[in-house]
Amino acid sequence: MHLCFDGSQRMEQTMSIFVKESYFYKRFFALTAAIALQNLIVFSVNLADNVMLGAYQESALSGVALVNQIQFLLQMLIMGIGEGMIILSSRYWGSRNLKPIASVTGLGLRLGLAVAGFMWLVVFLFPHAVLSLFTKEEAVIYEGVNYLQIICFSYFFFAVTNIMIATLRSVETVRIAFVVSFSTLIINVCLNYIFIFGHFGAPELGARGAAIATLTARIIETVIIFVYVKAIDRKLRLKLKDLLPFDKELFLRYLRVGAPVILSNAVWGIAMAVQTAILGHMGKEAIAANSIATTVFQILTVVTYGSASATAVLIGKTIGEGRSSVIREYAKTLQMLYLIIGIVTGLGLYFCKNFIIGFYAVSEETKALALQFMTVLSITVVGTAYQMPSLTGIVRSGGDTSFVLYNDLIFMWLIVLPSSALAAFVFHFSPLIVFICLKSDQILKCAVAVVKVNRYRWIRLP
Repeated sequence: MHLCFDGSQRMEQTMSIFVKESYFYKRFFALTAAIALQNLIVFSVNLADNVMLGAYQESALSGVALVNQIQFLLQMLIMGIGEGMIILSSRYWGSRNLKPIASVTGLGLRLGLAVAGFMWLVVFLFPHAVLSLFTKEEAVIYEGVNYLQIICFSYFFFAVTNIMIATLRSVETVRIAFVVSFSTLIINVCLNYIFIFGHFGAPELGARGAAIATLTARIIETVIIFVYVKAIDRKLRLKLKDLLPFDKELFLRYLRVGAPVILSNAVWGIAMAVQTAILGHMGKEAIAANSIATTVFQILTVVTYGSASATAVLIGKTIGEGRSSVIREYAKTLQMLYLIIGIVTGLGLYFCKNFIIGFYAVSEETKALALQFMTVLSITVVGTAYQMPSLTGIVRSGGDTSFVLYNDLIFMWLIVLPSSALAAFVFHFSPLIVFICLKSDQILKCAVAVVKVNRYRWIRLP
């Protein structure tokens, strides 16, 4: 009888971890699914470029992979700007105070275009010098420069589109992001087929053809998002005149919330570029294998990233509604959901890796490296699925936006990058050992996340 009592008591305690209100699950899974689907299509654009360029020429694949690190840095900065907007705007949405959201959007567009303009200027004027930071392989740099000289013009359109999507996401409008991303995928794949290989009478342009395809798709997606905001959206009804006024007080408030987020994303984006540079100096096979493994990893982790974004909206809105009493219960449930997502994703990556690698026309050495890298990622993804949404979703949206910045600085710049550089250039370990060092923080951060989230000191009321 005593054992039965203990067992039922433990079961009751386990069940108490999970939130009982159905609204929570409906909104979490609906937002996660919609954002994950959008991210799936976004990353599928890169996968299409990878596969089609891999079938065309391995040097072109490696060159574009290097340029995509610059795109990733831009993406992280724009996401940082957008996440800062979501933290503020979702609270206004929760309190049904819509007017400041337009001002926040205007601030986000100014910052996004400034970042895009600066990065365009650097890579447009010094493309060879920038890519030489990643590798000394001249054939790879040549293909990368051909791609970069065109793709850099897409930075402006990418910034505008994603700032507007962040604004809409903060008020729980997520379907339009799927439409935008899906149109980009279809256009990009079709134009890739035409311009990379020279079909239907078009010239065979290789990497430059892929760049033209992506630039065209970015322009069209910007047009789509503006048409939606102007003619279809009924929540915000944004007009150009609403975006132009500069609210100094709101700007300072945004900086307090958003600056640590932007800096954290910048640190992460730069660190990813440094990681690519470390592998890049180990040969073009390592560059191509890393590109394949990372792209596949991004495809399979869309639910993880979707769960982080969904968490940010839910926690921010709940605080804005003044229901801070339920946030602890939400946090406990979310952590369990993250672990389930991570285990499923890891198993999916491990069992799909051989099937996926069959689509790539690359050397046997590159294939073998890519399979090894994906095996490592199938383990570390469980850590990623837990710690990343816990820290960037729960902690950051709860109001403690500085912690993630400090955490990333310590783990990435004091542990991961130094150990990886030593492994590559001092001890001359294999690319696999270096890759393990590069991904080790995804497991190590879990201990920090467990302690931070469950102390609940991150809850900052407005």
